[in-house]
Order: sequence, then C-alpha cells, then structure tokens
Amino acid sequence: MTMDDDAKAAKAAKKALRKAALARRRAIEPDEFERAGDLLMRAALRRVEGLPARSTIAAYVSMGTEIPTMPMIAALQQRGMRVLVPRLGSGLDIGWSELGDSGVLEPMPRTASGGMRPREPHSPVLGPDALREASMIFVPALVVDGSNMRLGRGGGWYDRALTERGPRARIVAVCWPWERTSEPLPRESHDIAVDEVLELGDM
Repeated sequence: MTMDDDAKAAKAAKKALRKAALARRRAIEPDEFERAGDLLMRAALRRVEGLPARSTIAAYVSMGTEIPTMPMIAALQQRGMRVLVPRLGSGLDIGWSELGDSGVLEPMPRTASGGMRPREPHSPVLGPDALREASMIFVPALVVDGSNMRLGRGGGWYDRALTERGPRARIVAVCWPWERTSEPLPRESHDIAVDEVLELGDM
C-alpha cells in the first residue's frame, strides 16, 4: 500500500470506530449520565490535589453523550483553579476563554455540516498559546487504546490545539469504561497520545 492508501485506510477505520462508539453511547440511561458527572468531578479533584492555587486547567464543555463536565468545572473553580474552555470559532480556529465564576454558557449554532458544537462563554477569546499556561488538559475521547492514543470526533481540533501545550502539561482523556481498548487504534501523523485516561472504573 502507498502512503495515500494507508491514510485512507486509517480514516475509514476511524470513521467505523466513531460510528460504533456513538451508537453504544445512545443506550446510556439519563441517571447514568448524572452519576458519571459526579464521579468525574471527584476523580478530577484527586488529580489536581498537588497543584498550586490558581493553577490553570483546560477543560471542555461536554455535549451530547459525553460524560457531563460541568460538575467538574464548577468544583475546579471552587478550588480556586482558573479554567479555560475551547472557543471553536469556525470549527477550524483554535481559541480558548477563561470561564468566569458565573459559569454562564451560551448555546452555539450547529456547524455547516450540521454537527453539534459545545456551549461557549462570553468572555474574551484567547489565542492558541493560552494553552501553554495549563498544568492539566482534560480532553474528550470516544476510544483510547493501550498506548494512550485517543480517537476524537474527527474534526482534528484537539490535535491542532495540543501542539501549543506546555512541556509539563498533562493531557487527560475522559471516556466511558467500555471505550478503553487493547487493540491499537489506527493512527495518522497528526495524532497525539494522552498522558492518562479517566474512565468510570478509575473514578
């Protein structure tokens, strides 16, 4: 196979994995989401215990079938942490905003292709280099393999954003327990491994 063939095969395999992961998530019961959000919050607080007050944490605003992150974000703020959340712009632009104490987030219009977008704050948009200040970066994942390679939704936003992380930042993927796999994920040159994974079994 040529390099082009390899890339096409990787993309096709990723697409199939995403479809299967999202189908499995649709079977989750509402009370399981609430419990998962609480468990994630408790696990995240354990992960940041050793960090200085006012450390910067990059998180994401959950949407759809993702484990709810707002309880985690609120708890981090109560600990005095500065929390950055993504600002997607056109979906290709990389940006962040500090989430204020009010935690007010506005719904965003769907992407041109009809995809969901997370809610965003009204606070000023910071550039890609704002991520360099983060000590810990929580990222969503649909699947994570044994070498901590992560499968996202396919837009490549985090793959681009994470190139701006600081040298000591820890990347933490968040997924449901069944989304860990021992099978290696298909890889492309831009894929970035995470440092650790938070799943419900760890929480």
